[in-house]
Amino acid sequence: MELRIGVQHSPREITVESEKSAEDLTALIETAVAESSLLRLEDPKGRVVLVPGAKIAYVDLSTEEPRRVGFLS
Repeated sequence: MELRIGVQHSPREITVESEKSAEDLTALIETAVAESSLLRLEDPKGRVVLVPGAKIAYVDLSTEEPRRVGFLS
């Protein structure tokens, strides 16, 4: 699962890979925003990302699609 997180007053977004399900991630994000606590995410390589819940502007959850190879006709 790929997450893209927009942070208020920041021109760049944070992109994180996660092995958790969409339901688990949604629950973590909702809790962090509601309680203005830190959202803690860990990717499969062990990288930890902390985002303040009060500063989250948006979150885009998406599954990865394999890249298409070849030409369109």
